[in-house]
Formats: sequence, structure tokens, C-alpha cells
Amino acid sequence: MTTKIDLKSKKIVDVACGSKMFWFDKNNYNTLYCDNRQLTTELYDGRVVNINPDIICDFTNLPFDDESFHLVVFDPPHLLRAGKNSWLAAKYGTLDTDWRKNIEKGFEECWRIFKQNGTLVFKWNEEQIPLKQILKLINQKPLFGNVRHKTHWLVFFKEK
Repeated sequence: MTTKIDLKSKKIVDVACGSKMFWFDKNNYNTLYCDNRQLTTELYDGRVVNINPDIICDFTNLPFDDESFHLVVFDPPHLLRAGKNSWLAAKYGTLDTDWRKNIEKGFEECWRIFKQNGTLVFKWNEEQIPLKQILKLINQKPLFGNVRHKTHWLVFFKEK
């Protein structure tokens, strides 16, 4: 049975939600959860990875109108190297050889779908690709963020 989603009621979108690891409320009623895959698998230690988005779509081509959301969360895959069947690939997803183009296009899509005076939260882990390489791909500057550790949170604001 498919549940119809009222897109007009959603103020927040997570365009690469994965297993919603950092969400305190994994079913927040204001949030639309998207990912390009659906997966349930058990990790080597018995934990279960459950990727079950509301909408399956690619963050480089989002099926939403311009300026649809007040808050956009963009936490794309950040791994170039992970075994095809590894727990890292299952849990976080992986980037392909066109990762620069995909991240750039994904950021453009996120920018397109959030409203004027809206907010974009971008999360990046630089275990394999430094944040400075990512920032060169995007045409915006963050307001603030955490840049002290390998996982970075950056906040962007869209002015009129």
C-alpha cells in the first residue's frame, strides 16, 4: 500500500536521508525524507541499516518546484572508496567517478528548492575528500559551521 504524501504540508526536506542517523525524530511530520535507494540489511555486528525514504529520487535532479521548502538538509555520500558490499557502503552510500559534477549539481538543486530567506544545512565528512575541495565546487559561501573535526556542518541562508 502506498501512502500519498501531501508535499504542500512539508516545510523541510532531507534530500539524501540514508538511514536518518542524525535525526532525533526519524519521522518528523514537517520533513520529507528522500534518497536514491531503499535498503534494509544487517551489519556485521547485528545492527540493522534501514533506508526507507518517503520518495526515491536522485539529489542531482529533485522532483520539486523551485522554492518549495523552508529548510533543506544535504548530507550526500562522502566515500569514494568502500567495498561494494561493505557496511560502510550500505550505511553511507558511495560516490561514483563523476562525484565532483554530482556534488555540484546536488548543491545547485538544493539551492533551487529552498525558499527565499530559507536555510540549507550541509553535512560533509572529509575522511576521503577534504572540505576545501567541496567548497570549490559550490557557488555559495556558508554563514557558519563546525570545521574542527572530520565531519562538518555548514549552514547557508538564501536572501532575496
